[in-house]
Formats: sequence, structure tokens, C-alpha cells
Amino acid sequence: MLAQAVGAIGITIGIATASLLARDLSGSESLAGLAGTFQVLGAAIASYLLARVMSTRGRRVGITTGFLLGATGALLAVVAGVVGSMVLLLLGAILIGATTAANNASRYAATDLALPERRGRALSTVVWATTIGAVAGPNLTGPAASFADLVGIPDLTGPFALGAIGMLLAALVVGTQLRPDPLLLAREVADLPPTEPSGTSWGRARQAVRERPVLGLAIAGLAGAHAAMVGVMTMTPIHMEHGGAELRIIGVVISIHVLGMFAFSPLVGLLSDRIGRPPVLGAGGVVLLVSLVLCAAAPEGTSWQIFSGLFLLGLGWSLATVAASTMVADHAPLEARTDVQGMADLVMGVTAASAGGLAGLVVGLAGYPVLALLTTALALGVVLAATRAATLHRRAGAM
Repeated sequence: MLAQAVGAIGITIGIATASLLARDLSGSESLAGLAGTFQVLGAAIASYLLARVMSTRGRRVGITTGFLLGATGALLAVVAGVVGSMVLLLLGAILIGATTAANNASRYAATDLALPERRGRALSTVVWATTIGAVAGPNLTGPAASFADLVGIPDLTGPFALGAIGMLLAALVVGTQLRPDPLLLAREVADLPPTEPSGTSWGRARQAVRERPVLGLAIAGLAGAHAAMVGVMTMTPIHMEHGGAELRIIGVVISIHVLGMFAFSPLVGLLSDRIGRPPVLGAGGVVLLVSLVLCAAAPEGTSWQIFSGLFLLGLGWSLATVAASTMVADHAPLEARTDVQGMADLVMGVTAASAGGLAGLVVGLAGYPVLALLTTALALGVVLAATRAATLHRRAGAM
């Protein structure tokens, strides 16, 4: 939880200035979103690579490596601002994505030694800790600018400098305190050999999904919910700005959205343990549908529809993500657990990056309401995945 909170500060502190720095370095507003897109892609790639590390070296080494790579990326972003290099900024953004991958792996680490009936609560408690960093990070933008003036670097690189410190602290916490390693201990308790499994990481993950179809449904639900959230959330500030909304109000809407994403995670985890993962996943899909309809009905600028829609978008994401992630932890075989989890986060990241990239095109061609309505297809996919998973669970229980 501590590493998750500190690591989230490292990620979120640069969100407010990443697009501004990219715009200044590239000289084009149309390229301002590249920093965020490259970070999402970096998280997807790192999820797969860190999973390979964790499969043989355990959670501690893998998560620590992710935070260290993220800190390196943040420092590269500082250098990019100093020397005026867009290429260095994008390379740094890719590496910063490794911190997102490390934070994602932390939620799975919480389930390695949890009892099956408490996995949802264990996972959601670690997810909840992200709230601390997600709220604190953007609010440190002002002090970060003062820090930048103090050390003589551009103001827009200050958040990245402080972010690097946050990521290094997270690496220190995991590297020194995550003992014994939960994954290696779980394998020891299960009397599994500590040797690397045969075959490729991707091959082991695909075999597990073929043998356990519920894993594929969980991954589909995870990816669909994340893509729906990213696609609409990234374009909401522009929709509001077109209607004359102040930057302060836009910030409040995003804060309410983040509140919906993380603040209720422990309750979601409890529901997941009590009533089952598929029903909570399905509820997440339904809440996403309601949120997207509200967003589609929201006029430009400030409105009650955009406030409630963005809150429910975060809450629907929380319901679907906690339930689907716990399903992955439930059904991934121990010998291939990190492989399946890495593949799940890779698919989730690539899908979200694609949604984010297409969202700008849709809004440019047809407008924000059309984007929200088209995104309902993803929410329906989450509901269908949950329905099918519930059917498989009932069949398994009857056998």
C-alpha cells in the first residue's frame, strides 16, 4: 500500500504538465497528447516484460525494477526539457509507463498469499492506496515549479523531477520491505520447483487462457472497461473547454472522476468476495453504460451531466477492474500466474492506448457525444463478458 501510494504520486504529478511540455517541445498542439499515449504504451510493454522478470525472480525484483525504470524515464523527461528534445521526452514517457506496470503488479502481489475468499478485499485495498498518490500528485504541481526554479531547470520539468523522487522512494520501500517475497513463498507453499517454467511467457499465458476460458473473459472485461474509461476521460477536458469551462472547474471534474475510480475500491472488493466476481463485473459494465449516456447528453462546458457522468465512469471502471483482476488472480495457475497477469495488463494497456488515440479522431470528426455513444459498445462488451463468466461459474459449481 505504501509503495502504491508513493508510486502513484510519481505517475500523477506529471500529468498536468506532460501535454504542455510536449506541445512546447514539438511546437504543435496536435502532438501534445503524444506524451500520454507513449506512457500508456510503455505501461503495456513493461507489463509483459516485468511479468517475465517476476516469473523467475519474484514480485520484489520485478516491481522494484519497474519503479527504477520509471524514475529513469522521469529524469529523461527533465533532460528533454533542458535540451529541448521531443524524442527524449517520448523515450522518457515510455519508461515512466513502467511505474504504471509496477503499480498494476502490486495489486496482484496482494493476492498471492490471500485466502480465496478474501482476494477481492486484498486486491482492492492496494488499489485504494492509489487514491493517496492520485490526489496528492496533481496538487504538488505548484511546489514542483518552485523546486524547478531552485535547481535551475524549466518549470514544466519540475513535476518530473519530484516524480522521480517518488518513484525512487517506492522502489526503496519494495526493495527493502517486501520480504518474504509473496509470489515465491506461495510457490514454496504449493511445493512448486523454483525453476523457470518451460516455453515462452506468452505461450504459457495463451495455454492457460485456452484451458480456462474464464481467464479470457476476465481479460476482455478488464480491457473493455479500461478502454472505455481512457477514451472518454481524455477528451472530456476539451469538451468542457469548448463550452468555456474554467480550468479550475475542469480540474474538479477530473478529481471527482479519480474519486470514483479509487475511493470505493475496498467496498467493491468486499462485494466481489461476498456476491462473486462476475456479478460485480457486470454491474461495472452497467454503470459504465449509464455514465456514457450521461456524457453523450452533456452540453459543452459545465453541466450536471458531465459531473455525474465522469464520477460514474470512474466508479464503473472500479467495479469492473477490481472484479476482473480478482478473476485473473483466482483462475491463473500458480506456475503461470505472472505470465497471465502480464498478458492481461498488456492487452488492457494496448486497448486503452488505441481507444485514446481514436478518441481524438472521433471528437474531431463527429464530436464528443458521438464518442460517448460509440464507447457504449465497449461497456456492452463488459456486460457480455460478465454474463458468460457467470454461466461458466454456474456450470463449474454444478459439476
